[in-house]
Amino acid sequence: MALHPRLIEVTARIVERSRESRTRYLQRLEAAAQKEPVRKGLACTNQAHAWAAAPETDKIMMREMRQPNIAIVSSYNDMLSAHQPLETYPAIIKAAVHEVGATAQFAGGTPAMCDGVTQGQPGMELSLFSRDVIAMSLAVGLSHNVFDGMLCLGVCDKIVPGLLIGALQFGHLPAIFVPAGPMTSGISNKDKAKVRQLFAEGKAGREELLASEEGSYHGPGTCTFFGTANSNQMLMEVMGLHLPGAAFVNPNTPLRDALTAAAARRVAQITALGNEFIPVGKVVDEKAVVNGIVGLLATGGSTNHTIHLVAIARAAGININWDDFHDLSEVVPLLARVYPNGSADVNHFHAAGGMGYLIRELIAGGFLHDDVLTCTGQGLSTHSQEPFLGDNGKAVWRESPLQSGDDSVLRPHTHPFSKDGGLKVLEGNIGRAVIKVSAVAEEHRVVEAAAIVFDDQDDVLAAFQRGELEKDFIAVLRFQGPRANGMPELHKLTPALGVLQDRGFKVALVTDGRMSGASGKVPAAIHITPEVVSGGPLGKVRTGDIIRLDALTGALVAKVDAAEWAKRECVTADLSKNGHGMGRELFAGFRLQATGAEEGALSLGLAH
Repeated sequence: MALHPRLIEVTARIVERSRESRTRYLQRLEAAAQKEPVRKGLACTNQAHAWAAAPETDKIMMREMRQPNIAIVSSYNDMLSAHQPLETYPAIIKAAVHEVGATAQFAGGTPAMCDGVTQGQPGMELSLFSRDVIAMSLAVGLSHNVFDGMLCLGVCDKIVPGLLIGALQFGHLPAIFVPAGPMTSGISNKDKAKVRQLFAEGKAGREELLASEEGSYHGPGTCTFFGTANSNQMLMEVMGLHLPGAAFVNPNTPLRDALTAAAARRVAQITALGNEFIPVGKVVDEKAVVNGIVGLLATGGSTNHTIHLVAIARAAGININWDDFHDLSEVVPLLARVYPNGSADVNHFHAAGGMGYLIRELIAGGFLHDDVLTCTGQGLSTHSQEPFLGDNGKAVWRESPLQSGDDSVLRPHTHPFSKDGGLKVLEGNIGRAVIKVSAVAEEHRVVEAAAIVFDDQDDVLAAFQRGELEKDFIAVLRFQGPRANGMPELHKLTPALGVLQDRGFKVALVTDGRMSGASGKVPAAIHITPEVVSGGPLGKVRTGDIIRLDALTGALVAKVDAAEWAKRECVTADLSKNGHGMGRELFAGFRLQATGAEEGALSLGLAH
């Protein structure tokens, strides 16, 4: 199948837009790549430090300076279900690389916070900041200059983007991402959401709510809904950074361990010391980034990646923006329905055919670049395969199913759930925003109502509890951007707003903050830029103004007389009283800088 003209068009303009920065990046990679172990250039004292604690057999190999040494960078901790399975990976990896004549060392750990635990809490203000801390943590681990390749062990919201941003700073080395997999299915997402709404209405008690939540989040592995964590795993696979089919195999199973071992052997085989050199900086090229956007759209993935993918691309010298997402979304079909974009979870998605089926269908429809370099070295079509256990207990691959096992979850490109993708860009006199439409029913995609302005999400919930929101309205939530308070997710608003929508009211959210990747059925214009604290026009909106949010035409407009609008000044706020301030206080010694205008790709730099 020929490539879709829109895919060709968007890719070409990204290549042209990125020409200078990508060239500089690749030149840096070429200068850094070496055909012999990098540790060979270290002084004897440095070398002795580097392997002082290694087993004697590994010391012998390291002294010989012929075999690759692989860095293990992990986000393991045993408090978070998604990362707890990573505890056993280093031993599996070290044994596996020995099979192919290599060594591996645990290079360092990275923070891994959970948005599910910090949702609506002060810690959420550190969530987006943590991505760049994770990138720097990986850089610290690899800064010793003793490694020839890396395995990145991570799963959730900011962890995988942070690991990849960091890995791309060492883009002359190969890298494979190694996931933990989703926990087994618990109670249905629909039942969980129902209990949350009943609790918001005061019709269910805390014990009932906790029992429901524990029935959903019940064991090791990633949460099973298609939020940012599982969107991360989809992206790593469609961008060629996972072994085929690795994303959604459950933890603590023989196949999961076999895939971890296979990733270890594979990364040792693709270093510059061998005959099949595949540096991560060349895997993540313009076509791979476009493939990532397409995968996000075709699955109704997390809006958080309208931030993360921009930053990942920038780390590889590639410049993308929201227009690229929007234009591709007009033609990329929606092939998956996974909660909150449907009732199924990722285990159902995987059983129905999973990533192998999805990738093959998107290639067949002309929506993905197949001619890309992946960690397999064989083009993206290799990732239409799925793994299983061979007779020797090692992972082997076969073609994924030709037909979906459940067309209510996963469909062919010829019979999609929707002919367009899951994201749109909205624009108007109050700024520029993104909206996830894949989970929003068509009758809710246009809302025109009076604004009610808030400066804190707790004030929205308090108004709901007082019964003041029993009407059509659009909640305008200001001062939630990255410079204001770290851009926390606002997912705890979803149950209350969902209750009001179910009661027949037209409701929507307009904010310069973020919503969780799990949010869906209530229309939300999010990431509004410029943010209010930077003088964004959302700060001109007053309670009572009529706002039109139109996800069909892409309009986001305050229907205020033009002369009146021009006279209004943007509000200012005492940020010391806004939210909890944890993000601002902890990072008082840093400055936030935008690496790309409205796209919101944040980076942390030392304050001058």
